[in-house]
Amino acid sequence: MNKQKETLLITGGAGFIGSNFITYLMKKYPNRQILNIDKLTYAGKTDNLTEVENLENYHFIHGDIADDNLVNQLFQEHDITGIINFAAESHVDRSINDAKAFVQSNVLGTMILLQAARFDWEKKGELTTRRFHQISTDEVYGSLDNEGVFSEETPYDPRNPYSASKASANLLVKSFGYTYGMNIVISSSSNNYGPKQHEEKLIPTIISNALAGKPIPIYGDGKNIRDWLYVDDHCRAIDLIYHYGQTHAMYNVGGNNEKTNIEIATQVCEILDELAYNIKSVLSIDSFKDLITFTDDRKGHDRRYAVDATKLTNELGWKPTEDFTEGLRKTVEGYVQKWQQTSLTR
Repeated sequence: MNKQKETLLITGGAGFIGSNFITYLMKKYPNRQILNIDKLTYAGKTDNLTEVENLENYHFIHGDIADDNLVNQLFQEHDITGIINFAAESHVDRSINDAKAFVQSNVLGTMILLQAARFDWEKKGELTTRRFHQISTDEVYGSLDNEGVFSEETPYDPRNPYSASKASANLLVKSFGYTYGMNIVISSSSNNYGPKQHEEKLIPTIISNALAGKPIPIYGDGKNIRDWLYVDDHCRAIDLIYHYGQTHAMYNVGGNNEKTNIEIATQVCEILDELAYNIKSVLSIDSFKDLITFTDDRKGHDRRYAVDATKLTNELGWKPTEDFTEGLRKTVEGYVQKWQQTSLTR
């Protein structure tokens, strides 16, 4: 199929990773038709898509993937040749407080997308050629001790309602592949960082709290470990997996950057000490590190994630290219600039 003539449905494309991916995709395939459906919850912003919003081949639909009628209407009105499903409630703390929205969006919403795609593509004789790509997380695998890494063969062992809802969605996707012969693929990535990320996530929280002179909260002893992946590297991986990944395959996407939460907080603060020294002076602190505060640990807090992306590298030639220190600095610089611009308009 001619990639330039595809009509691709992106769900959750106003969120962090989805908006970065749409921008990346439309630069690479400038003639492709893109449908972006997003519920625009607190984590989705149309401001994330200003680079593409006026393009003729970009179309935004404000809606919920759990809305059966709306999703089926999209398939009636458009010849959708592929789906990349980013749409998800994604914050662990919120899922611990109330799991219902996570099941609604992540499980029911995925099922409704699968059903609509299956019926439409089966009717057109395209069930095995048009692709459903499920975007997932390494959190479905559970927690690691000091040794070992997650591979695609690691059994699912989710420890919180968010990761359980993503594991459930993945199993639904796999079942549609096996039962109906749908052309599905699943990718699970480690922690992403970069521009457009919602402030509730770790790195944006550190930056925004520091610039506001507020305590920087770190759960427990701060030694929980995550593998960090720059969002642009993830976008390249999704592009490769969607277009060239094996049918019914699972791929892990990792950044090879294992860091403790306290290491992240310390490194961000050191960059802020250099970039926002004027704010530091106003706050009368020697370093933004002085704002780091340890809080009670989160319920069910997984100790360590580490992802083995060997399969993706060997099969599709992908590897992360962004140096973590440089990527983190670019990320902090972006937030500082935005903060300064906002301050000038107050």
